[in-house]
Amino acid sequence: MEKQNPIRQIPGTMNRRSFLRLSGMLGLGLASTGVIPVAAEAVKFNRKMYKVSRTRLAMGTFVSMTLVHTSKDRAEEAMGLAFEEIDRLTRSMSRFDDRTAVAQLNKEGFLKDVPPEVADVVSRSIDYYRQSHGAFDVTVKPIVDLFKKSFEGGKGNRPGETELKKALELVGSDRVELKRRTVRFKNPGMGITLDGIAKGYIVDRASGVLAGHGIKNHLINAGGDIRTMGARKDRKPWTVAIQDPLKKKKYPDIIHMTNGAVATSGNYEVYFDREKMFHHIVNPKTGLSPELSTSVSVLANTAMDADALSTTVFVMTPSVGTRFINSLSECECLVLDKAGNKIKSQGWRSAGV
Repeated sequence: MEKQNPIRQIPGTMNRRSFLRLSGMLGLGLASTGVIPVAAEAVKFNRKMYKVSRTRLAMGTFVSMTLVHTSKDRAEEAMGLAFEEIDRLTRSMSRFDDRTAVAQLNKEGFLKDVPPEVADVVSRSIDYYRQSHGAFDVTVKPIVDLFKKSFEGGKGNRPGETELKKALELVGSDRVELKRRTVRFKNPGMGITLDGIAKGYIVDRASGVLAGHGIKNHLINAGGDIRTMGARKDRKPWTVAIQDPLKKKKYPDIIHMTNGAVATSGNYEVYFDREKMFHHIVNPKTGLSPELSTSVSVLANTAMDADALSTTVFVMTPSVGTRFINSLSECECLVLDKAGNKIKSQGWRSAGV
């Protein structure tokens, strides 16, 4: 369930035309499960209310925050602290930095005194694994590494069956042992990637920082993981457009949210091969990328739930995934299959309003 971008990294800079074109959308009060970068700004709507917005790179993507509050200074201070929390947690959970707990765990297969946030995310990952009967699995790192190795440098070599079978033998969250703050892999060579859940967790924590500093009306958009609280400047719900997989702005749906989260997983952003058959979402049972869905959006109470469940449903077939969401309380989903059909959970039509 890899969500980093090994092939098509988001550029660190944008040309002025693209930046202005994208930033203009937020002025309409429209957020998207695709990232919309916006310029930093503080706008006074009336004598009592400011909208403070800022976008910067974090977690390997653009992270946008929009806050509505009576004090511009207080909003800006809270936003700064929220971004600091994002940076702190990102440093803790990255598997690409050899100094982090996750990288050390992957290297040694055993780690004591795991940071509490990492232990929490690993624990919740195991819960999702059990709840989904193995569809959500953070131990797919050996398969992701195999994909990257097979296609690096523009090579078109799909993984061989023997290599894939060998990698699959190292997959299974039931072989991750977590006791308090000690984590151990039961098989040598195993590894985890928290990319399918950590971003949502970090967004929730950033939202908590804002709320803890009295910012009750805000929206955070981290590369399509969106967390909302309260309302916009006009006291209406936040408006969120579900990302168009074809990037033609024909949004599959537009929803309205107050307190909650939505995340979208798709096969259109991150892929390893030119044919886009091997992308960033991996079926932990087959070792291949799912082909039946193009996009899955999940509404939930937290960004972590939405993040993990959107990946989970993508791994499942559209019908099975939708039934799975229907079995959960306070969750809804919208699935776009490869033929362009929309499959909705029972409550999606009225969800988020």
